[in-house]
Amino acid sequence: MRLTLVPTNDPRVYDDAVRSLPITSALQGWGYGEARRVLGQTPMRYLIQQQGQTVGALQLLRKRLVPGFSTLYAPRGPALESLDLLPAVAEAVRKVARPTDALLKIEPPSPIPAIEGVPVPEAFGPFRRAESEQPEHTIIADLTRSEEELFAGLHSMARRNVRAAQKMGVVAGRDDDFDAFWEIFTATNARAKLGAFPRAYYETMLREGSAHGGEAYIVLSRHEGKALAGGFFLAMGTGTYYLFGGSVRDDRTQPDGTPFKDAKAPDAFYWNAMLDAKRRGYTLFDFWGIPRRLDEEKHSFGVFKMKLKFSEQRVWYPAYDLNLNAAAPAIVQALRWRKTQNNLRKRGSAEDVL
Repeated sequence: MRLTLVPTNDPRVYDDAVRSLPITSALQGWGYGEARRVLGQTPMRYLIQQQGQTVGALQLLRKRLVPGFSTLYAPRGPALESLDLLPAVAEAVRKVARPTDALLKIEPPSPIPAIEGVPVPEAFGPFRRAESEQPEHTIIADLTRSEEELFAGLHSMARRNVRAAQKMGVVAGRDDDFDAFWEIFTATNARAKLGAFPRAYYETMLREGSAHGGEAYIVLSRHEGKALAGGFFLAMGTGTYYLFGGSVRDDRTQPDGTPFKDAKAPDAFYWNAMLDAKRRGYTLFDFWGIPRRLDEEKHSFGVFKMKLKFSEQRVWYPAYDLNLNAAAPAIVQALRWRKTQNNLRKRGSAEDVL
């Protein structure tokens, strides 16, 4: 099988291909690449063709490491008609790679159920399983069910909290207030000792993610006008992905000085974000990232328990590497070392967040 990578500079043509393929992700969309450009990475887009027919789409991010070396990365990609094409994709990329490109990392957007007995492939042709950049383990929800079935499938605590939020007048839905999202997002990152990219990265993704065929949007959960929880979503095709977000503590007080009652804003956020996605035709809701190893002492465990209340469908999105030159093994070790040092500096722990 021989595949050809045909470069394209037309965002509509490219996003049309990404959106229409059965194995796909919003992170392969044009808008996500433009946001990565803010970070100094160079996006390159290709249509993957076989005998003149488009059978896939590939967004590669070239990341310069040091003079003379760079890596190629396909975030949650490539988008494909079939995973059987992956070995041929490797050979097609070799033909367009530069001599300075040492490594190619892919993350095929085909979820593997996290169920005992369901294996995670260790290889696809010359690709070998490797450390992922995006969260490898996540929770997804199937939105093809009716609203009644979705609600019945929630954990009893989630159903109770959603009803309580409704009674207290919490309103959750799409919102244009980026500043309110940013306040929630940065407060959550500070509380959990997480890192974040510059604000321009998220603003670019919000603008460009909706410009060419996908959607980027914010959902906020408000009580008496105050935004208490929310998130940033990137969508493409039939899937929407909750990439960033969190909640803030409600420090307001009543006129008599007593604190406000817990409005259960995070529960209202998750439920209404799912309803919004379903009503707009999305069938896959990706909660984006849970820990591979559970530790009740860590912030990530609380995030896991919250998401698990809304869906128990845990899946893997494994990553795979292809060495493009002899320096690749040393570069993988150097990148792991750098990530460990960043973890130590930001959170005082060498372990990854997820």
